[in-house]
Amino acid sequence: MTESKIAVVTGAGSGIGRAAALALLGAGWSVALAGRRADALQATIEAAGPDGARCLAVPTDVGDPASVDALFRAVQQKWGRCDLLFNNAGRGSPAVDFDEIALEDWFGTVAANLNGAFLCAQAAYRMMKHQNPRGGRIINNGSISAHAPRPFSAPYTATKHAITGLTKSLSLDGRQWDIACGQIDVGNAATEMTERMSKGVPQANGTMMVEPRMNVRHVGEAVLHMASLPLDANVQFMTIMATQMPFVGRG
Repeated sequence: MTESKIAVVTGAGSGIGRAAALALLGAGWSVALAGRRADALQATIEAAGPDGARCLAVPTDVGDPASVDALFRAVQQKWGRCDLLFNNAGRGSPAVDFDEIALEDWFGTVAANLNGAFLCAQAAYRMMKHQNPRGGRIINNGSISAHAPRPFSAPYTATKHAITGLTKSLSLDGRQWDIACGQIDVGNAATEMTERMSKGVPQANGTMMVEPRMNVRHVGEAVLHMASLPLDANVQFMTIMATQMPFVGRG
């Protein structure tokens, strides 16, 4: 057992996951880093400096039930509890017209973005329900695609809309066990995934446009704010985005 609070961050080897892990570590949390690539998780530990001593790197495929079980067993064995899950891992799919979406891209996106979020949430919920003191918090990464699609993004958009339903169900079912659930919807954080936006991306009117991005550190700080609330308070939904990106009024 440990005095510090315990977090599990999926997709922690890069981008938003790494930013959230670093913010939590900087605030004194201990963090289990989950992601597919061991070398990327190690890079996050190195980026944390001395705070990296409070990390546990667990290579994980969130779409694989056995891999998720192994992740949460490792957390249980090391710390004995889980206070926070940041359900962040996910992927996109090729930007093609709807009739050209390959089945492997559809199923792969659903496996990572929706099945993975469910599997991790269920494992965390189970720990939070039975630990002493009981309870905890789950934060799902919804993306602003949980509200409005980009052109040629049906697999990603469908899974992110589903995340909103998962968030609401977890928030409802978790009440009796002191499990809070909220969702952070991120727009245009500067990560490898959004690098193409600096070169121009398709818009709803058929044009191409360079879109502004924001420092991903702000997303990490927003996750930390949500995580730092007492369990009797909850940010149900938060949208954080580059101020000048085309979201409000999109299309």
